[in-house]
Amino acid sequence: MSGLVENLGLRALHLLQPETAHDLSIRALETGLVPLAGGPFTSDRLRLTLAGLRLDNPVGLAAGYDKNARALPGLMKAGFGFVEVGAATPRPQPGNPKPRLFRLTEDRAIINRFGFNNEGAEVIAQRLAKRPAGIPVGLNIGANKDSADKSADFAAVVRMAGAAADFLTVNVSSPNTEKLRDLQGSEALAALLDGVIAARNALPNRPPVFVKIAPDLDDAALADIAAVALAAPVDGLIATNTTLTRDGIQPRHAGEAGGLSGEPLFRKSTHVLAKLCRQIDGKLPVIGVGGIGSAEQAWQKIRAGATAIQIYSALIYQGFSLADRIARQLDERLARAGMTLQDLTGSGISDWS
Repeated sequence: MSGLVENLGLRALHLLQPETAHDLSIRALETGLVPLAGGPFTSDRLRLTLAGLRLDNPVGLAAGYDKNARALPGLMKAGFGFVEVGAATPRPQPGNPKPRLFRLTEDRAIINRFGFNNEGAEVIAQRLAKRPAGIPVGLNIGANKDSADKSADFAAVVRMAGAAADFLTVNVSSPNTEKLRDLQGSEALAALLDGVIAARNALPNRPPVFVKIAPDLDDAALADIAAVALAAPVDGLIATNTTLTRDGIQPRHAGEAGGLSGEPLFRKSTHVLAKLCRQIDGKLPVIGVGGIGSAEQAWQKIRAGATAIQIYSALIYQGFSLADRIARQLDERLARAGMTLQDLTGSGISDWS
């Protein structure tokens, strides 16, 4: 019955403009109208430790869905092993003009150019602090569009909201804030991370810090980021954010500006993941994200080196039951293979790199 309700809900949402549907789904989660798994499915094969965080399963929610941490009680019962909210900036900002979210149904993808629309780090921190106990919840942090010192904004968000989060993600890879991706250069990133790590170290909880990278980096840039991350030191990496390329989508959508995510990103992001994992040589965990819509794709991300994975775009087409379904099917496949999650991680890195 819950599957029928979910399918009917998805059909209804797809009759609406994409951003309207997105906002309505957040309100439905807030009010308890979405059928949910009740908590993360787990087993001895699925449990893991990620940068000191204990996870019941490796399936996380990527940042960008619940930008303002409004729906955390519901999301924490949706079957995810961990959840990431945001991105948060020091000051509230409206983001880019609408329309800024485009549903590419035939491609099982979306294009967004939101531009870090959010209510600001102070409001988001208050919501994080009030969330129920349960799975780890992290905060994606960014910079205000009109900031004169974007690098300093990241440390400011850490000081304002870091104590309320279980982990922090430095987002220097969104394509929708001008000059943000420039911060992925080795010197700029090293300076930015110095400020973030110093701010984190002053917090009572000292949450782990991840860096989220773009899928559009060449091998030299990946090597630079790996070296900077290891020297900082950060606690992990997330590969990858959305892409500016338009490979694999219908030509009529190719002219929309913004970041492309979903099915067409899977192969590209998984290649980048595997190359990054080779660069860091097991010294840091990496979360794999980009185009995951099935247990098979989650399996391949983990084979390519991911310690855990995150999903987002596929939820638009398959609903929140997807997280629980992927976790259960991963567990079944591991059981059949006589493997643990740790056995699987990186076992196919040469196939993907």
